[in-house]
Amino acid sequence: MTYEAIRAAKTAIATATGRDRHRVAIVLGSGLSGYAAGLPGAIEVPYADIVGFPVPKVEGHSGSLFSAELDDDPVMVLAGRVHAYEGWDLAEVVFAVRTAVASGCSRIVLTNAAGGLGDGMKAGDLVLISDHLNLTARNPLMGPNDDRLGPRFPDMSEVYSKELRDRARRAGDEVNVSLGEGVYAWFLGPSYESPAEVQMAKRMGSDLVGMSTVPEAIAARHMGSQVLGISLVTNLAAGISPTPLSHEEVTATADQARGRFTRLIDALLPQLTAD
Repeated sequence: MTYEAIRAAKTAIATATGRDRHRVAIVLGSGLSGYAAGLPGAIEVPYADIVGFPVPKVEGHSGSLFSAELDDDPVMVLAGRVHAYEGWDLAEVVFAVRTAVASGCSRIVLTNAAGGLGDGMKAGDLVLISDHLNLTARNPLMGPNDDRLGPRFPDMSEVYSKELRDRARRAGDEVNVSLGEGVYAWFLGPSYESPAEVQMAKRMGSDLVGMSTVPEAIAARHMGSQVLGISLVTNLAAGISPTPLSHEEVTATADQARGRFTRLIDALLPQLTAD
């Protein structure tokens, strides 16, 4: 997607919401999309009404942008995302996040459902992403670079902001929500990882496996935004879990964890808009 397309989507969002700029954006993962509608002053804009926005097709991912205000600070919530395994080009996968940054969001929160393979992890855990492994051999920055979006060779030494992780821990402490920390490995999907692939990822230093987040994080950092990643462990990964994996298990665990997740986000948003 071109710089001009991102600008057009930004204008469409401003027109639909009456808010020219937003400070923080949150991307909600599987089973978490219902949170956004309850935020103060929430205005819903279906993705289909925003020029250039791809519309999710996966169960558990709705397809609407919500604009809300917390103490006069506009916040953007992207309820649902598209994935490369659906056949979308990576430029389309990261288009919504790029538009959020162009709309003024200097902090991006990326949430996801993930398989857990770190020692002691269990379904229902909330884990801050400290770094990632890109195991897909794909990158959203491939192709010609537009310097108006970011540099040709962006630094990735701190993709996931330590400062924002510290703020998230403070928010968790306020509402009694425990947060782990780990490395997220991006697999293309849509098939779940094989036991051998899970063991490979674990030996490479991964604690989580999933099918999203990494391209969005790369694109957001390319444009200069800080990134916070939060994984909900919805299942133990293949070869660790004693039962076969299923999408129904993912959505069921997300439903059970919704209360803790929303308490965390409610406490976290003021931390992210405080300065």
